[in-house]
Amino acid sequence: MKNTPLTSLIVAASLVFGAGSAIAQQIAFDGSWKEQRFSLFSKNDYGFNGSSLDVASDGSVSMAYVQLPESVWGASGAKWQWAVSQSTPATDLRQKGGDDRNLSLYAVYLPADQAQKLKGAKITKLLSEDSARVLVYVWGGAHNRGDFLDSPYLGARGKTIVLRGSGTGSHSEAVDLAGDYRKAFGGTPGALVGLAVTADSDDTDSQIAASISNLVLN
Repeated sequence: MKNTPLTSLIVAASLVFGAGSAIAQQIAFDGSWKEQRFSLFSKNDYGFNGSSLDVASDGSVSMAYVQLPESVWGASGAKWQWAVSQSTPATDLRQKGGDDRNLSLYAVYLPADQAQKLKGAKITKLLSEDSARVLVYVWGGAHNRGDFLDSPYLGARGKTIVLRGSGTGSHSEAVDLAGDYRKAFGGTPGALVGLAVTADSDDTDSQIAASISNLVLN
């Protein structure tokens, strides 16, 4: 390419903004989300309101999941607001069968070739893939903010990241997906193919009233 003032400006802009940078995109809480039950007799109640998701859990657990478009597979960060007005007790998030939490936001990754092959697959299929990697951001438990914990269900495929301990309130979050991925698994993230939200109150037979809103990938 011939070096001209215009090309110099383009090069400078690419250094500042990064070539191929992902454009911020708000993720709508709409009919594209699907609920995944883990038990026939246990489910949460989800209210999809466009920019927000209301969740009620009464001694139950289930997951709401959405597949992401290819335009955000390369997202490196996320931000959102969430609120809890009724909370589970503090639990040990490392304990299988005793790890109730108010809300979890799952970020599900696959290698690019697997992402293409598994388009449309159920969340249970994705989470069981050996090549999958999952960051689980949590409000709940008896842990400190920023703790990275082994997942009792996902093994080496998943890492729990504590953002808030058990309790009520409302907060804004901003996370470095790419940085957390490197810390959790090493290397560069694959394709961010999906997001999921769970509330889990079945082990403590407690109740949760919570919401998550204004979820943006960037």
